[in-house]
Amino acid sequence: MTKVLTDTRSIRIKGRSFLALVLSPEPPLEAWLARLDDLASRSAGFFLGRPVVLDVADIEIDRAQLKNLIDELGKRNVRIMGIEGGRPSLFEPGMPPAMRGGRPAPDIEIPEVGPGSDASGPANEKAAAHEAEAQAARTISSIVIREPVRSGQSVIFPEGDVTVVGSVASGAEIIAGGSVHIYGTLRGRALAGSVGNASARIFCRRLEAELLAIDGVYKTAEDMAPNLRGQAVQLWLEGDSIMAERLN
Repeated sequence: MTKVLTDTRSIRIKGRSFLALVLSPEPPLEAWLARLDDLASRSAGFFLGRPVVLDVADIEIDRAQLKNLIDELGKRNVRIMGIEGGRPSLFEPGMPPAMRGGRPAPDIEIPEVGPGSDASGPANEKAAAHEAEAQAARTISSIVIREPVRSGQSVIFPEGDVTVVGSVASGAEIIAGGSVHIYGTLRGRALAGSVGNASARIFCRRLEAELLAIDGVYKTAEDMAPNLRGQAVQLWLEGDSIMAERLN
């Protein structure tokens, strides 16, 4: 019994990537917050329960202004999980941590090191297996969903394209690092190029979307041309504008 209690155990540290929304505020901050309020009012619950990273690399901001901005976002139910692009002097205890762009990563196994340890033993074989699985995952560039995406469901695939052989219901969403292809009616939300791909596109058989976004540029239902609703369309990004055309 004493041996079991005092044996050194391996510690496993998980490497894992999560998809987060990134907000990049622009000066003046009051006007930017007003635009954020407009988005929230036209797409209720868009930020609710989502991890959000605040990117402050492109604005001049001091610590007091940053703390006030985080407070203002909190009043809007936007919870900041981390801050990207901030200089060290901006941070203090209790604030969200500094972050950098995440990358897919396999599990990291920290094996016991001591007498009798074997560099070619099971722990190293397991680590090699994890790496092989991670390499296989990185080769996947698209996924196909062969059933409708129902209200409340989310399909998130930052590695590439998402194709849905069916419809996307109101209240559902598709988030892709690449393009989004919907072979049915798109009633929910479609976000293409979610990890910084301005060449991504959105294709759908019938457009009835609540919200569309490509590389962070969005359109809500009220912004869409009436003659495109109910039509087969493709959408792409030119500069800071989402362009659209009907498909034959």
